[in-house]
Order: sequence, then C-alpha cells, then structure tokens
Amino acid sequence: MTAIDVADRTRSDLAHLLHPLYHPSGHQAPKIWVKGRGAIVIDIEGHEYIDGLSGLWNVNVGHGRRELAAAAAEQMETLAYCSSYTGSSNLPAIELAERLSELMYPSINTFFFTSGGAESTETSFKTARYYWKLAGKPDKVKFISRMRGYHGVTMAAMSATGLPMYWPMFEPRVPGIVHIESPYPYRFVNRTPEVSDGVAAANLLEDAILREGPETVAAFIAEPVQGAGGVIPPQDDYFARIREICDRYEVLLIADEVITGFGRTGRWFALEHYGIEPDIVQFAKGITSGYVPLGGIGVSDRIREAIHSAPPDKRYMHAYTYSGHPTCCAVALRNLQIIEEEGLVARGAALGERLLQGLHTLYTLDGVGDVRGKGMMAAVELVADKATKQAYPVEANVGARVYQEMMQRGLYTRVLGDMILLAPPLVTTEEQVDRIVAIIGESVQAVVRGQGSGVRG
Repeated sequence: MTAIDVADRTRSDLAHLLHPLYHPSGHQAPKIWVKGRGAIVIDIEGHEYIDGLSGLWNVNVGHGRRELAAAAAEQMETLAYCSSYTGSSNLPAIELAERLSELMYPSINTFFFTSGGAESTETSFKTARYYWKLAGKPDKVKFISRMRGYHGVTMAAMSATGLPMYWPMFEPRVPGIVHIESPYPYRFVNRTPEVSDGVAAANLLEDAILREGPETVAAFIAEPVQGAGGVIPPQDDYFARIREICDRYEVLLIADEVITGFGRTGRWFALEHYGIEPDIVQFAKGITSGYVPLGGIGVSDRIREAIHSAPPDKRYMHAYTYSGHPTCCAVALRNLQIIEEEGLVARGAALGERLLQGLHTLYTLDGVGDVRGKGMMAAVELVADKATKQAYPVEANVGARVYQEMMQRGLYTRVLGDMILLAPPLVTTEEQVDRIVAIIGESVQAVVRGQGSGVRG
C-alpha cells in the first residue's frame, strides 16, 4: 500500500477506534499489521518483524495456519452458532471438553467455556462463591491475589490484577479482594530467613488468610508464572507450600493459566512443573492460538459433584451467550491437534532453554540486571546499578528507548517499564530465537551506552 493509504487508514483509526490501554498521544503512528506467517508479522508498509510476544501471549502455533482457517470455515458452514444453555449442546463443545479432560490435571475433568481470560476470571470467582454457598459456608466470599499478577480488566478481574496502573480511573474496585506480595525472586526480601525464600513468599498467603479470617476467604488466584507483570517464575518450592496452606484453611486454589497453558512453559499446563493440582484452572489465549476468542475454566471433580448435586432452586445461574461456541470449539480442537502432532509442547521446552541460555549471555552487558524465564516465556530486566538493583529513573525512558531500537532491528515485543517481555510462538525457528537474543543485546547497548536516538514515533 502507498504512504497515502497508510495516512488515510491512520486518520480513520484515530477517528473511529478506541484501543485497549488507550491514549491518543501514544497512537499517532500506530503499526497497522496486515499479515503473519509463522513467527513473522508484516506491517502495512511491508516491513517484517519477529513476533516476540506471540501476538499477545496467544499465537502458540504461529501465524497463517490454514488448518485453523479451514476448521473455522467447515464448522461455520455446518453450524456456526447455537446456544449452550442448559437443554442444548453441540458436538465441538462436547469433544473439546472431553479432550481437555485428557490433557488437564487428573482431578480437572469438567469445563465451562467463555470468550476470553477476563470472563474466565469472573467465572472462577463466581464458581468459588457458588461452591462455598452449596457447602454451607456462605461467608467465604473473599479472594486473595498477588501484586504483579494479571487476571484481566473487567471489574472483578481488574480488582484482582495486582498492577496498580489499571486501577485509579475505574475506582472503586470490587470489595473483598486483597493482595499479597509477589514471590518475584529477583526482588523478594525474605524477612523470615529460617525458611527458604519460596516458603517465606508462600507464607504471606497464610498471613493474609488469618488477617481476613479463614471463614471469609473463598479462593487464592495465581498465575503459575506471572506473565504481564514481568514474566516471573516463582521459587521451586513456592507452590507446594501454597497448596498446603489452601488445604489447611479450606481455600480454593485458582490457577490462572490463560498465558501459561497449552505448551507455553514447556508443559501442557504450568503447575505440572511444581507437582501440584489446582481446584479451578482458567484458560484462554493458547487454546485457539488466538485465531478466534475462546476461554474457560476447568473445575475439580469435587466442585463438579457439588454443582451436580445442587437442588434446582440453587442451580448454577452463570451464563454467556457465546459459552461453548461451536466454531470456536472446532478451531480449538484443530489447534490442540496441531500442538500434539507437531510436538510443540516439547519444542517449547527445548526452544525456551535455547532462548534463556542466549539471554543469559547478556548479563555481561551494562544495564542487564536479571534474566528469567520458563519455557517460551522470558524477561530481561534492566537496572541502573547491578549491585543494588536500583532501577533507572522513570524520566530516562530506558525501556521505551530499547523498544524503539528493537523495532528498528526487526523485533516486535512488549516492554513493562524497563523489563523486556518475551513469549515467541512455539514454532519459532532456532535462528529466529538467536536473532531475538542478538537484537535485544544490540538494542540495550545502543541505549545504555547513549548511542540510541531516543523515543521516536
């Protein structure tokens, strides 16, 4: 397309679209994406970039998969949509739930479908409250989340999200949701050195439950690896202690696997790394690789039996028009087939190790304070002083400047403050992984050594 076309489309965008996390000052020269193939995305001017974040943590099988387009088309021609309210069902939804029961944690065999991650968080919260009311403990209505956690930005989900920049302009938040500190190994301060950092971080949950009153707490929600908050894998012994605490105080454990599910961390689901099972698992993103919107929750057999045993006047009055959408479920089934047939879970583990090893070589660079990751999720945290872990001053715009340098070199990903976040597609090539590492190194050096030209466009 010509430059005139780009300018025209940009003007129309500004006139008619409100974008997520929007302010027009940051949208005067947006990237308009027109094509993708594998791990590459192409903008309206024909420039190619490695997609360092799989779209938005979700395009696990890569861009341009004709198999998924064909699955959608075939289902749309057969039965594009039908209601899944009680009394109705459809074959793709049934088959997808059956397939998930084979892939998911052994105690998770029953599923409710949504259109995405935030709806899944809302569904988890309502299901937890519903369960405790059925169990004769109606005062168990509170939720505990973590700082740096991300669970969506609908009202309850936003209230659980532990990133304060999402809160001020939508206050007041939903009551009954409190936060504890993230385990964040790079910055966590253990104030009880008689136990490990992981146990000390987990014990903050016990402290919060006791402060709130165990009889009032319904559930604890946590990402196995915190994603949008900085790609933060916990200490290896963190979740075993979390499971013990939840069991002790009759608090449900909700695993938010919206980002970590479906091979992202080198396992089908990320709590497998830590040897525990949740009571509720929520998912979205990678279940369709982002080709169509789909999410959901899986509940433990114990919760399912409570729902099945409820009297008719206490039925599960939760619903979405698009729950169990047949087209979305058909695409999910084909997507899961691709992941399995192409060995993408194991590939995610192997490529993730290559990515992390490559990023570790950046420790020699000025400004690189921490490198961390799990599978095909990684982060590079930039600091002004490696010894003290002191951050750069906000006005230095280091992360934003590094972002611009990466874009100039052909890497499109996300930065959070001075953290470079990565989650490339599971089909990324080894050469592309190595190029990601090289681009980050070049970009950090350009900015930290004062060679970068600052924020542009």
